[in-house]
Formats: sequence, C-alpha cells, structure tokens
Amino acid sequence: MIGRIFGWLVKLIVGVFLFSILWVLAYRFINPPITFTMIGDVVAGRGAHKDWMPISQLDRDVVRAAIAAEDSKFCSHRGFDFEAIEDAMKRNASGGRIRGGSTISQQTAKNAFLWQGGGYARKGAEAWFTFLIEHLWGKRRIMEVYLNLAETGIGTYGVNAGSQRYFGHNANAMSVIEAARIAAILPLPKERGAIAPKGFTRRYGNTIAARIPIVGRGGLDACVYKGAEVPANKAPPPVMKKPRPLPGEEYESPKALPPVENVVQELPRESTEPLNVPEPQAAPAQNGGESVTPPEQSQEPSNGV
Repeated sequence: MIGRIFGWLVKLIVGVFLFSILWVLAYRFINPPITFTMIGDVVAGRGAHKDWMPISQLDRDVVRAAIAAEDSKFCSHRGFDFEAIEDAMKRNASGGRIRGGSTISQQTAKNAFLWQGGGYARKGAEAWFTFLIEHLWGKRRIMEVYLNLAETGIGTYGVNAGSQRYFGHNANAMSVIEAARIAAILPLPKERGAIAPKGFTRRYGNTIAARIPIVGRGGLDACVYKGAEVPANKAPPPVMKKPRPLPGEEYESPKALPPVENVVQELPRESTEPLNVPEPQAAPAQNGGESVTPPEQSQEPSNGV
C-alpha cells in the first residue's frame, strides 16, 4: 500500500514538472491569453484590458526604461540577481520597508504562470519557472512577455495598453518622458498614475528618464536586440483623441506615495555616468496640463517589487 502511494506521488511530481516544461514551451510561441492576475481583476469587476504589441514594434526607450527602473543587470544575469536578493533580505531583516530583489525574469515568470503575493510555495515555483524561461525562451522573449503582461494600471496590462490609457497613442512611438513614466508606475500600478504625477512618482520618472540614455550608451539592452532588427526611433504621434477610459480609474489614488528607498538597483559601475544629462522636453500631459520639471535630488529605488 505504501509503495503504491509512493509510486503515485512520484508520477504526480514527474507529471507536474513535464506539464510546466510544456507550458513554458507553448508560451515561447503563443502569447499568454490570460493570467491569474487578470482573472482576479475580472472577478473583482475591474476588467482586464490588454493590447499585445510585439517587441519588434515596441519603442526601444520602453525597453531601456524597464531595464533602468527594474533590472539593470537584465542582460548579464541568468534569471537571478543574487546580490540584489541578499541586499533585499538584509534591508527587510533590519525592519525597513519590505521590498524584493526580483529581476525582470522573475517578474515575468510570476506574471505569466503564477499568482501575486508571497509565500514559500509561490517563490519556489517562481524560481523554477524563471529557470525554464531563461533556458527555453531567451532574453528577447522574456522582455516581450514582461512588457505585455505587467500591470500598468487597474485593469490595464502591458505598456501598449498603458500608453493608450495615459497618453492616447500606442507604444510603438513614445517620448523618453512617457516611457519613463510608464516604468515609474510598474512597482505599484494600482496606486500610481502616469499623467501629471506628483511627489515621488514624478521624481522617480525623471530619474528613469535621465538613466535611459545611460542604458543605451552602456549597451545594457543589447541582448534584447541581438540578431534582430532594431526598431526605428519614431517621434510620438500627435494625440488626436483623449486617452482611452478603462476600468478601474475610480480606484486609483490621487495622492502621491511617500518616497521608497532603493526600489531600483543601481546601474553597474562600469556603465554609471553622472546624471547631468539634459532633461528631455515633453509636451504637457493630456489629463493634467502639468509640464515636466527637472529631476529632483533624491535617492532612487533599487531593483525589485
């Protein structure tokens, strides 16, 4: 009897592992139709709007903004940034604000295959799926899935849907400020808005905007375009219509969040340059009429959500 139970248990474990591998392989070629997070928003009545855009069409500044904001070592690690994880554990143990050390790869694995929240079971599954996508997808596909599944607002998924929501146009042509503001709301998309942001979100967006050319000069996004055609740099189109109203706007907080220290990891030393680049000029925000001010002196956050 015990031997039979053990045999069934072994078969179950092997079956789960085989299923996970086949699932990851399928998503290498098929865009994820829905995620557990989207299902949660739909059940809660907030809806789930997404508009998939291939990585070949996404503005390159969006990719650079994501790397500058979330994971500056994206092209050099194999899914895990152990230095960031160790630093996050030390800060969390010291009683400061709880933060993670997740890479873009880890966030992609969580968004595509798992659910939000903590727990050792979810973290263990996240590590397994991160290992799989790093070896079965590659960096380009990981970035593509990440930028199309990440929450960019309540009931809004992906940078293209976020660009439509906040700026009234697609993400195939964005200004540096627009790309930076989308990246600035990624850690807390249900509580931050990209239109006329104030306080921390504004300062954080300005810092990311200053880092975008540094990412470009340092080649920190090279792995995304290795062996592929680089999208042409396009100017944002004139906005002929108001940003699209989407479910969940009534839930968004109008108040700026307090500063969060070290949410985004510093750029590698060899690529770090003084952030005295000219602040990019951008048209006034559509729904706030507020122009962009130069970045304020503040300590940027480090990698992880």
